[in-house]
Amino acid sequence: MSFDLVIFDCDGVLVDSEALACVVHADVLTAYGYAITAAQVHERFLGRSAREARAQVESEMGRVLPDEYTDSLRSTIDRVFGEQLQPVPGIDDVLAGLTQQKCVASSGTPTRIRSSLTTTKLIHHFGEHLYSALQVERGKPAPDLFLFAAAQMGVDPARCVVIEDSIHGVSGAVAAGMTVFGFHGGAHCGPSTAGALQATGAHLVFCDMRQLPALIEAGAPGARAFDPA
Repeated sequence: MSFDLVIFDCDGVLVDSEALACVVHADVLTAYGYAITAAQVHERFLGRSAREARAQVESEMGRVLPDEYTDSLRSTIDRVFGEQLQPVPGIDDVLAGLTQQKCVASSGTPTRIRSSLTTTKLIHHFGEHLYSALQVERGKPAPDLFLFAAAQMGVDPARCVVIEDSIHGVSGAVAAGMTVFGFHGGAHCGPSTAGALQATGAHLVFCDMRQLPALIEAGAPGARAFDPA
C-alpha cells in the first residue's frame, strides 16, 4: 500500500540522542538517590515520556523527587545536546526528498523536540507539525499520540507509516492501526534491537536511514522478518 503521511519519532530516529540522554538521565537520577545505570534507563524508559518515567521512579522510591530534579535534568541535557547532538546520518537528504506529508510524534516535551531539531538543523522540514506526548492523556505505548498526530494532519491512520526505534513506540503505532517501520541504526541500538522491534510488531526493520524512501515507496511487506541491511 502507499502512504499519505510519514510520522517520525524524534530521539533515535531523527536525532542520534538516545545514548546521550540515557547517560544524563542515569547520572541525574543517581545523584537524586535513585541508583541506575544508562543501560537500565535504556531498557526501562526508552520511548517513554519523562513524565511517565518520573512517576515510575517516584512510585518505586516511595517519595516525590524534589522540584529541582526536573531543572537539573533539563539543564544537563541542554548542555550535553548543545555540545554533542548530531542528526541521524542521511536523514536530512531523506526528509528533503520525501513527497508525502511528514510530522514528528515524540515522547519529548515540545521545547525539547524543537530544540533538538533546531540544533541539528532539521526543524525546517517539519514547520509546526511537531506533536508531543504532553498533548495527549497517555504517552507511548498507548496509541493516543499517533492518533492525535494523524488527526492534526488530516490523514486516516491506515494511511500512515510510523518510523520508530523503541518497543514502546512500535507498540503505540501498532495499536493505532498504523504501519510501523523499526529503525535500529542509532548509536544506542544493539544486536538485539532489530529482533525486539520485530517481535513487538514492526512490519519491517532497517538500519540505514538512506533506505527509507525506497521502503516507503514499496509499502509494508507481508512478512515482518525483513531487514534490508
